[in-house]
Amino acid sequence: MSSSQATDFLDDALGAGTDSDLHRLRQQRARVRDASQAAHQAVFDPALPGLSLTERLEAALVVAQASACAPLSERFQALLARGASPVPGARRDEVLAFARTLAERPQDAGRERLLGLPAVGLGTAEVVTLAQLIGLVAYQVRVVAGLGAMTEVQPAQSAADATPAAPFVHPATLPAPGEPVRINGFTSEPLDWKAWLPVLDPSQATEHQRAVLKASHPTASSSDYYLTLVQQPHILEQRSAAFNAIMYAPGGLSRAERELASTATSRVNGCVYCAAVHALRFEQLTQRNAVIAQVFQDPTGAGTTPRERAIVQAAIALTREPARVGPADLAPLAACGLSSLEMLDLIHAIAIFAWANRLMLNLGEPVYPGRAAE
Repeated sequence: MSSSQATDFLDDALGAGTDSDLHRLRQQRARVRDASQAAHQAVFDPALPGLSLTERLEAALVVAQASACAPLSERFQALLARGASPVPGARRDEVLAFARTLAERPQDAGRERLLGLPAVGLGTAEVVTLAQLIGLVAYQVRVVAGLGAMTEVQPAQSAADATPAAPFVHPATLPAPGEPVRINGFTSEPLDWKAWLPVLDPSQATEHQRAVLKASHPTASSSDYYLTLVQQPHILEQRSAAFNAIMYAPGGLSRAERELASTATSRVNGCVYCAAVHALRFEQLTQRNAVIAQVFQDPTGAGTTPRERAIVQAAIALTREPARVGPADLAPLAACGLSSLEMLDLIHAIAIFAWANRLMLNLGEPVYPGRAAE
């Protein structure tokens, strides 16, 4: 699976030939499409040291099967059949158990499960590869599920009928904009994050690693998160390109609505850190916090307008059970006036946080202001 591979993996899984409407839609976000493909090629590059290609394909197959995504399962199974036979043993068992847990219940993996990987011989760079692989396939699962359902959407309902009523939040109970919303263990205040694995010493970074850190985020060179992931710099480079293209592309879904979808996805996955970052960004963009309080309280039905409720409902459905997502789950979006490009942006935002949440939840932990990580 070389970098010169002509076939786009997700186009192939979606059956999106070059003359199809779906291919043309994906081309409207060509940077996302290209970065997604480049990330796939980086993760499954046969020359990548550490985890063997067989180990990587086995883990990918476990994630696809646990997510009941037949198109991806079939493709990973076919790729696996062409290579070397798996090697039974404790290492294989631990890798596949980690992959299955992150696929099904990312909030349940945690430090003990992560540290089981070094215990069976995986180095830090190998663990980073595995975590990025699992996140990538979780992302691919949701792009395939969301776009597959989107092609069949028939908006037959009104926006009011298509979404449940929002949970009531009395304005008197809300902090003023700029003050943290703290509900059910979730918060909109800035948090730190502490890695459970050794991080790269910035003074020891290669020229490539420094360039990737600079392109990834303005504070990446002082962030445990990025100093963990940059130990596989080419994978991080493509993942950051995809993330930035999804969250900051001009036009389409508004920045605030992408942040709302990201917050809702993170709330469903139990990722306190990501929920905090993106709840705060939503509030900074809108100067509103009622919908954030609703999402933190109970995302089911959260939203101060039918459009917000449709966005949150789509995030819940695609996050929890992507294989069950159908046109009825996305019809409320069309009923609320979302264009095809806006729905594409929404699906991408939800999917990229299937990836981001799994990294944040399982490579380290949030640190609250004034508290140190254990």
